[in-house]
Amino acid sequence: MAFLSVSMERISKAQIKLVKSLQQKKHRDETGLFVAEGEKCVEELRKGFELVHYYQAGENATHIEIEQMSGLKTPQGVIGVFRKREEPVREIPDAGGEGQLILALDGIQDPGNLGTIIRTCDWFGVHTIVCSRDTADCYNPKVVQATMGALARGHLYYLDLPEWLAGQQCNIYGTLLEGKDMYDTPLSQKGIIIMGNEGNGISPLIRKAVTHPIRIPSYPKDAETSESLNVSIATAIVLAEFRRKE
Repeated sequence: MAFLSVSMERISKAQIKLVKSLQQKKHRDETGLFVAEGEKCVEELRKGFELVHYYQAGENATHIEIEQMSGLKTPQGVIGVFRKREEPVREIPDAGGEGQLILALDGIQDPGNLGTIIRTCDWFGVHTIVCSRDTADCYNPKVVQATMGALARGHLYYLDLPEWLAGQQCNIYGTLLEGKDMYDTPLSQKGIIIMGNEGNGISPLIRKAVTHPIRIPSYPKDAETSESLNVSIATAIVLAEFRRKE
């Protein structure tokens, strides 16, 4: 059984209250804990995080208790409470020196977008994600669920993004409308890729750090089309092209 090492204690009212409280960032920050739901998601997260409590309907919790704790419209019968990881800024790899891609997120607000981006990065082998402080919390339950467990392999750092970028000595790619067609642009397999806010794109201050502006062209050229792509979809397209040119 996958969870033999975790206590299967009967649930108490205090524990129900604790799990429900983890829907809010202030309680996640106070306790250092976060919550995930669904057997697959919980199992994947165990590979990168300490599992503190495990509740399963029909085992150590009733279906009603699971519903009381769940943040989902349709509870999946399994809830895991994990300890958050410390991610010191000093441990961020050197993109230029260590030859890897790092994704930088400038003000990504939607939890679903952030979760999908983390999952996409996991698929394309980008495990370092640097976030501006106004980017959504990666331990938000909606983010956690959207990652489908990929959060276990990703390392997210929240910091002063303009200050951090100013100290980087590598190619810094930014997705901008005035950028060069990325399909006609040489792309390095080490450096930083910046993705901007859902509504405003990359902020003016962050744009100053971009050394290689790129864009995803629409087709056919100059045809009337949508104003922009969803940021999580754009991230997938960009990462796929970087890996294709590896």
